[in-house]
Amino acid sequence: MSANPCRPADPHPCQVETLPDWVPEGVRVYLSHTAGGLSLRAIARKRGCHASTVLRQVRRFENRRDDPLVDDALTRLDNAIRAPLPGPYRREPVMKPAKSGAVPPSLGAAGTDEDVMAVLRHLKTPGAVLVVAAQMPKAVVILETGSGTTQRIAVLDRDIAEVMALQDWICCSRPGRVACYRITPTGEAALLAHGANDAHAPAADAQGAGRRTRYGPAETPVSILARRREKSGKLFLHPDLAAVAERLREDYVMAQLDNVPLQPVENLVEVLKARKLPGPNIAAPGTRAARLRVLDVLRDLGPGLGDIALRCCCYLQGVEAAETALGWSARSGKIVLRIALQRLKIRYDEMGKDTALMG
Repeated sequence: MSANPCRPADPHPCQVETLPDWVPEGVRVYLSHTAGGLSLRAIARKRGCHASTVLRQVRRFENRRDDPLVDDALTRLDNAIRAPLPGPYRREPVMKPAKSGAVPPSLGAAGTDEDVMAVLRHLKTPGAVLVVAAQMPKAVVILETGSGTTQRIAVLDRDIAEVMALQDWICCSRPGRVACYRITPTGEAALLAHGANDAHAPAADAQGAGRRTRYGPAETPVSILARRREKSGKLFLHPDLAAVAERLREDYVMAQLDNVPLQPVENLVEVLKARKLPGPNIAAPGTRAARLRVLDVLRDLGPGLGDIALRCCCYLQGVEAAETALGWSARSGKIVLRIALQRLKIRYDEMGKDTALMG
């Protein structure tokens, strides 16, 4: 029987696996579907999760393609997956490429880790932004002064900026032909994790060479709390509660709310109800749906429960820092957070699973 010429060839499963280690899991899921051609159900079976989880990840990165740096990074990775593999499906490492059409550099490449962390440290400075223009090979970190002048404080390759955007360490605060980016709470968490790793790492190995830290997605306050156990030996947070915290974070990012300044939950609910959000007035359908879900769950949680969920799940603020900011007594935050996650899970369950949309 002859092959159907209208049907694309089935991708070989190792093509996604040849991507660099730094590529986030959500990106791998997205590219497995869009570039690899796998169905949502097939990806879910392979990864041992529900198909609705895969759908949310695909939608999240599809919505993020409005960001030019994210779109360029995903295009490079897409091209790398679609390119013919050398030899009989031989696995080969992905090295730092030439500028055109290849994947961005690995965070394991010499010097790249420190370069990225140095840029994040610059962006922590008040008034600092990363500026990148369309089709330009470089990005620039500038400091906006009070007098209206700017000072250039760093220059980096555009593909490094693409990596940072794809990791959600920076986000576009001013779109346009010349776009401006600021550090995100996720970027601040990655910078904090880098400093903690450096503080505990030996200065050199047996050969005298400095050890290089590898970076994956930074741990969140909920994931750290989920590893703790009570005196009985029972996990403090059930895995379902940690998963629902991640879902809230996914909805928050998909709704493009991670640029909105942290504020009391009742204020954010009013902003969402009035649709007075920064950026364009017309949002993509996935963005609008995510905003409605965030509005629904925050309105259901209300003040207190909503505030701790917003700070720890969406802005990745530590539990102790959240306690201090909210004026709560010490060690009360983790209990309130657990109650908030239990309530959040009930609300998400009530929304129902969107399995009817699965292909």
